[in-house]
Amino acid sequence: MHRALIRLLVILMASAATCLIPGSVGAAAPVTLKVALLPIFDVLPYYVAEEKGYFDDARFKMEALPVGSAVERDQLIQAGAVDGAVNEMISVVNFNRERPTAMVVGTARKSMPGAPLFRILAAPGSAIEHPRDLAGVPIGVSMNTIIAYVTDRLLTDQGLSPEQIRMQSVPVIPERFQLLIQGQLRAAVIPDPLGASAILAGAVEVMNDDAYARFASSVITVTRKAIDAHPEAVRWLLAGWNRAAADINRAPDEYRAVVLKHIRVPKNLEKSFKVPPFPVAEVPVADQWNDVNRWMITNGLLKQPMPYDSGVTAAFLPGHY
Repeated sequence: MHRALIRLLVILMASAATCLIPGSVGAAAPVTLKVALLPIFDVLPYYVAEEKGYFDDARFKMEALPVGSAVERDQLIQAGAVDGAVNEMISVVNFNRERPTAMVVGTARKSMPGAPLFRILAAPGSAIEHPRDLAGVPIGVSMNTIIAYVTDRLLTDQGLSPEQIRMQSVPVIPERFQLLIQGQLRAAVIPDPLGASAILAGAVEVMNDDAYARFASSVITVTRKAIDAHPEAVRWLLAGWNRAAADINRAPDEYRAVVLKHIRVPKNLEKSFKVPPFPVAEVPVADQWNDVNRWMITNGLLKQPMPYDSGVTAAFLPGHY
């Protein structure tokens, strides 16, 4: 009798608590989407949307999970510990190699004039000034990643043959930065804003990717499991993201404080960095997806190309449903 009374009290208390939630009487808990985010410019629209309340809705909850590396991010996706992430198409192809795991649902960021994603840099005091000067020179990169892909495509476009392009594996970006500045690397590819910081520290910019948006981009990726179970939550994520991206493009300087709160900006750039522009309601086109597949096959990372619609969908973008 005593146990039954306690159980009844617990049920009544739980019911009363539910009634206190605004707009819900017996309502289900909101669907939560967990998104893994590196502290890079590419994720800024998420944090702007969060601060401006664009994700606020009784039905859905967006939860950012900050991560320290791409390896950690990808492990969380593969383990099913998060529902989405900002990453690159190479990662998505790798996720889907054995079974359909993830889909690109939006373009997070792409290079634009004056706003590169990656810079090919030479060590301070170097005589290397033009891409042709890099023929046969080891270039510090993260192998088998978007950095290696962009480096290959940029230098090939500038006339170097595959045999002339030499890459040296230095996967940790801060270490690559230091080795370049110290002259222990003759050349390296560094993402912004660290690339811009390296220039201030004396590195020589050989070229960047600001005219190569077809190669240099990051994407918003969501797991197939989340898409199948909660498609409306995925649409809400993209709606808030793209609304925030449009806000940033209209008045970028208004969001410098958000950048400094969530994005890793080198000390020597904290007062001078420019907030980059963002694509709005876009996904990579088929030519971009197919080129990534071709590069992976050429480099022994993939046996056969994957169809565009197996890894990319525009169905969740605002205006596409």
